[in-house]
Amino acid sequence: MAYKLKEITIRTNNSDKGIKMIDELWGDIASGKLPLLFDSENILQKDASPISKYSNYSSDEKGDYDLTIMNVTPDFFEKMEMKVSTGLYKKYDERDEDGKIDVCAKKAWEKVWSEQKLGGIKRVFSEDYEITVPSEYAKDGNAHCYLYISVQ
Repeated sequence: MAYKLKEITIRTNNSDKGIKMIDELWGDIASGKLPLLFDSENILQKDASPISKYSNYSSDEKGDYDLTIMNVTPDFFEKMEMKVSTGLYKKYDERDEDGKIDVCAKKAWEKVWSEQKLGGIKRVFSEDYEITVPSEYAKDGNAHCYLYISVQ
């Protein structure tokens, strides 16, 4: 019997050790060790769209939080765009022309933190979402990082 996971959650933070935990988790997912993209028989799941959800913040981006990696259906993105249009979330879209996902994600988060520090946004720290698209799956050949940040 083949099985697959719906989502995986870890408790972490933005320390070097926390970032290493996140990288290891994504490595286990990408390799199929944790059957989220692949089922337990190593068969790629049709229309798998893995995203990161950040929630259960102990304080702000400097504290602990839950990181959940989960698969979503295409209507998830439509719903998030509606939440952006109503002002519940702010969307960030960064890309890296060299195709480096980590560089792209770092640019996106640095933009959020900079705007937050300058008072341009007031984060709610309820649920935030990150979607990264490797360059080989993007129409323009660039790596992309989309953030949906909950705001007041």
